[in-house]
Amino acid sequence: MSQVRIIAEAGVNHNGSIERALEMVDAAAQAGADTIKFQSFNPDLLVVASAAKAEYQMRETGDGSQLAMLRTLHLDRAAHQQLIARCETVGIGFLSSPFDVESVEMLASLGVQEFKIASGEITDLPVLRAVAQHAESALLSTGMATMDEVDDALTALETAGLERARITLLHCTSEYPAPYDEVNLRAMVEMGRTFSLPVGYSDHTSGIEVSMAAAALGAVAIEKHFTLDRGLPGPDHAASLEPDELASLVGAVDHVAEALGDTRKTAMPSEKRNAPYARKSIVAARDIAAGELLTEENLTAKRPGTGLSPMLWDSVVGTRAGRSFSRDEMIAQ
Repeated sequence: MSQVRIIAEAGVNHNGSIERALEMVDAAAQAGADTIKFQSFNPDLLVVASAAKAEYQMRETGDGSQLAMLRTLHLDRAAHQQLIARCETVGIGFLSSPFDVESVEMLASLGVQEFKIASGEITDLPVLRAVAQHAESALLSTGMATMDEVDDALTALETAGLERARITLLHCTSEYPAPYDEVNLRAMVEMGRTFSLPVGYSDHTSGIEVSMAAAALGAVAIEKHFTLDRGLPGPDHAASLEPDELASLVGAVDHVAEALGDTRKTAMPSEKRNAPYARKSIVAARDIAAGELLTEENLTAKRPGTGLSPMLWDSVVGTRAGRSFSRDEMIAQ
């Protein structure tokens, strides 16, 4: 696992096909993601029959009810078993967001110990309590939420039995794709400071730039939608990365995380090799006779930096030359 955990959000981009879902597991593992995440739900327990689609869902899938759409995207228990087994085979972590209590219990019965709580469930107290009763750890997505709502959800989880220290908060903007001017990435940092918890970012923007910025700001996890083909029909494909783009994200975030280093400002090993060639020494600006007064006029600073540092300038100027120096010769005291 890299320093920043990369969660490939398969979501419902399998379009209800277990074959495509298994192919997505393979693709996410090949791209270098640490974890692949799905969504677990019973459509009839999730929405009422008259529930309308969100605007982005209508834009991508046309008119109709949420219920009808979700029924085409549902994966049953047997499919989840296959996905968990494939993840174990190819060496990638399995994760899912349950959207109803029945799905929480189904995941727990399959041995799942880590749960992702989707943004929409942050105010669903029964689901929060069910997750807390079964989870060893959880990621809590905070799209659409205020700080008070995040606090309420954390309290609910803790009260129901999940230690607060086992929760990671994910900042999120619940729009697809999310406008850059509504990302508010500094809120991720503020959540970590306010709740003294690790934070990450669930990225719904286009591209990978904001994920890289989140990594630079200290995200411990980045979640990003991905698809095998952005041209496929379905609500989330258009705002998802394709496998080669997911691989680019993994590489970019790894580089950012590696580049963060620590808080010390010091010369790095590669810099130390270059210092003699980039820094300067005090040298004679012209020929200088032995005993001659060293002045601003007969001294200068030039590369390489293998002699007296120009930072010693004031201690050299005003002294007498101990011997003669040729032009460009390094001054020795």
